[in-house]
Amino acid sequence: MLFAVFGLSFLGLVMLSSAEESFGGEFSRQLVWFSIALCAGGLAAVVDLESLRKFTGVVVFCGFLLLVFVLIPGVGLKINGARRWLDLGLMHFQVSDFARPMMVLFLAHYLAKYQRAIKTFWQGFVVPSGFIAVTAALILLQPDFGTALLCAIVGFTLLFLTGVRFIYLLPSALMGLVTFAVAVYHDPVRLERITSFMDVEGNKSDSTYQLWNSILAFGTGGVHGVGLGQGRQKMSYIPEATTDFIFPVISEELGFFCSSGVVLMYLIIFSVCFWNLRKAPNVYQFVIATGAILFISYQAMINMGVVTGLLPTKGMSLPFVSYGGSNLVVMFILVGLMINCFKSWASSPLKKTRDL
Repeated sequence: MLFAVFGLSFLGLVMLSSAEESFGGEFSRQLVWFSIALCAGGLAAVVDLESLRKFTGVVVFCGFLLLVFVLIPGVGLKINGARRWLDLGLMHFQVSDFARPMMVLFLAHYLAKYQRAIKTFWQGFVVPSGFIAVTAALILLQPDFGTALLCAIVGFTLLFLTGVRFIYLLPSALMGLVTFAVAVYHDPVRLERITSFMDVEGNKSDSTYQLWNSILAFGTGGVHGVGLGQGRQKMSYIPEATTDFIFPVISEELGFFCSSGVVLMYLIIFSVCFWNLRKAPNVYQFVIATGAILFISYQAMINMGVVTGLLPTKGMSLPFVSYGGSNLVVMFILVGLMINCFKSWASSPLKKTRDL
């Protein structure tokens, strides 16, 4: 799994280096964030999970505080009509990224503590789903529709996997989708993305310009690619060539085999975690590992679905590869938490009993 994570991260740095002429400074900034991510991921991998559990309340309080603060004019940094970032001087921190480990740690603690009441309506469903709804709503206000939907999907998947009754989850999920659809309908920018997605070629000079050029990049790259640094689509044809749309740039320059290798790396990460989940000695660690891999896998699938035209356009970075510091740090924290769980599972009393 670490081989796949570092392989993807290294590929991202290589692609940023090749785009240095068009996007000056991003490579050096990403190197700084990569160093921070390594430290954060290493800390998450060695911290005692039971000691970390005692600070769940502090993590949740800080997370909600940041989600509220970023909405305040003058505190949150507004870029392209969205107030999602806090200005750290030389760098910007996207607050909604921090909501992911916060959600994982809270749900792991709560669902483990109230496992015997998981089938009940109030303790088993209302409290955890209310937490998910409030988190998603605060992110939606920024507005960040994609991350809000991602948090809701991961949260409800965890509730389902830990035994919350499906009869409670289904109506609330449908209600959430209706609420999300209404929010999209009343947002002209998001609504245009949905409607134009139905006719990509017909809107290629306007609302689907970015997606159309992304599809052209995949076609131009062919099997072997045009060569590292030789791609044309990153030269202002694809506006977000180093962030949300870095995958088609990889395909154009390095070809089908390399882009397939990227997909394989994500499959390796998912498969390793999925295989190890059967060893989880308790609900707390099971939810931590599952929540971490779901956030990584869902985000990767959404990004690749968007850039290939399978999903409507939504700004969401490719984990470990895209330029962006706060997301890279959070991804490494999630990987660190998974590794932490795997280490404890390897020497858990349950495994020792089986070995005997």
